[in-house]
Amino acid sequence: MARTIAKDHDQKRAQILKSAAKVFAEEGFDRASMTKLATECGISKANIYHYYDSKDAILYDILDSYLSTLRDRILDVDTEGLPPEDRLRRVIREILRAYQGADHEHQVQISALSALPEDQQDQMRTYQRDMVKFMGDCLRQAAPEVFEDAPAKLRGATMSVYGMLNWYFMWNSDAGAQERDDYADLVCDLALKGLRGI
Repeated sequence: MARTIAKDHDQKRAQILKSAAKVFAEEGFDRASMTKLATECGISKANIYHYYDSKDAILYDILDSYLSTLRDRILDVDTEGLPPEDRLRRVIREILRAYQGADHEHQVQISALSALPEDQQDQMRTYQRDMVKFMGDCLRQAAPEVFEDAPAKLRGATMSVYGMLNWYFMWNSDAGAQERDDYADLVCDLALKGLRGI
C-alpha cells in the first residue's frame, strides 16, 4: 500500500527550504551537511530524506521556489493605466518589497546557483532574464528617446538599477516598507533624472 502524504507535507517542505537556505547562506552549500540541515529544521535526518533525497534537490527547490515566485510577483505587479514613469516607480518598489525576508534565499542564489547541473542553472537564468527584460522594458518606456536603438545602453542602465537594488538589499535587509519605498523613489529618480534631478 502506498504511503499517504501527511496533511502538513507542504508546510514541512517549506520549513525545510527556509531552514536549509539559512544554513547554505551562512555555511556555504558545499560545507553544509544533511545532519546540520536536520538540526536547523528541528527534525531527524531520516525525516529530511522523506521530503528530499539529496542536498542538491533541496538547493534546486530553494532556488526554483524563490526565483519563480520573485519573477511572478514582479511581472504581475499591477501597473494598468499608469504613465511610464509611475510604472517604473511601482515596479522598483515592488522588487524591494519582494526582497524583504528573503535574505538567505538571495544569498544562496548568489553563492550556490553554480552548484546546480547546467540544465537547472539555465532554468534559473530564465527567471532572472525575465526580470531583467521586464525592468528593461520599463526603463525603455520611461525614456524612449534615450534607449531607442541603444541596446547596450539599455542593458547597462537595467543592470545598474538592479545593482542599486541589490546593494540596498545586502546592506539594509532589516528596512521596513516605508524605507524601502523611499529608497525605490531615490533609485527611480536617479535613473530618470540623474544626480541633479533628485
